[in-house]
Amino acid sequence: MRNKTTSFDIAYQAGVSQSTVSRALSGNPLVSKETRARIQAIAKELNYKVDKNASNLRTQTSNTIALLLFEDVTVDDSNINPFFLSMLGSITKACAEAKYDLLVSFQQMNDDWYAEYEDCHKADGLILLGYGDYLTYAQKLAHLIDQKTHFVLWGAGDKSLDAITIRCDNKQGGFAITQHLIEQGRRHIAFIGEASDATPELLERYQGYCQALKDNGLTPNKKLHVDAKITELSGYEATKELLARNEKVDAIFTACDLMAIGAMRAIKDKQLVVGKDIAVVGYDDISVAQFTNPPLTTVRQDTNIAGQLLVKNLIDLIKGNDVSNSIIEPRLMIRQSCGKA
Repeated sequence: MRNKTTSFDIAYQAGVSQSTVSRALSGNPLVSKETRARIQAIAKELNYKVDKNASNLRTQTSNTIALLLFEDVTVDDSNINPFFLSMLGSITKACAEAKYDLLVSFQQMNDDWYAEYEDCHKADGLILLGYGDYLTYAQKLAHLIDQKTHFVLWGAGDKSLDAITIRCDNKQGGFAITQHLIEQGRRHIAFIGEASDATPELLERYQGYCQALKDNGLTPNKKLHVDAKITELSGYEATKELLARNEKVDAIFTACDLMAIGAMRAIKDKQLVVGKDIAVVGYDDISVAQFTNPPLTTVRQDTNIAGQLLVKNLIDLIKGNDVSNSIIEPRLMIRQSCGKA
């Protein structure tokens, strides 16, 4: 006797995911007309009937939150930015206290990644950490919004998207750390890190840096700005390039701690002393920052508060409560890498 046709059989013949079949058969506009027509034709040919009981089950809640991490380039095999790893414990604890299970995975950047969780009843909502190129990522967020998926995002505040974000006041953090360098007598302060719409958090830190310079009668020097990715190696290479320009430099503000670690190594390779010849400061206050040599002056983003807010706001979204964006105040962590502790 022939087994009953399932949506997986249709997915196999159509060459798409099972979730795409489900959306196509329900008339979801996120599936193109051509794909919907092809899937519907295969379903008819296979005499497929929608299981109403299964459909009803999918409308129930799973009491699970999905934490989706962006897959970053790292020096180890984790592929996770250590700043986000420091947030994981707080998120896990907050979920447990709210009696939600936590599903942790990488973001799959295919056409259907945003539908694989809430649509398929794996989770009631999503926490998104990291995004790569934000200009490309924003299109994915727009799909989530159109689909009415419950999600909260760490980091980028985008007024053009109706998305709930939890973030640090990056411009204030960039201003404060640069102001501190100026108060230490530094006048030739470089900035390492990309500052563009593709990296909105780093751009805000750069804007704070520029504002502090201008408020103190200093002019931002384009020759003291080098783009870099969020890795130790990129910070190292960018600092080598900066020092090779033969511009006067007495301090470097790196847009994240990972870059700062690389910058410190490049300065030492030039037989210069970090904190004396060139001050180095970072951003994030990852766990290793206080154990570098010398210990790194940086800006702390409170990952404990961030994790709690991400979970609380997402659960409020799921329950239909009013939710607004949250901004966490940055905090300077003064250590020896800028000359004084």
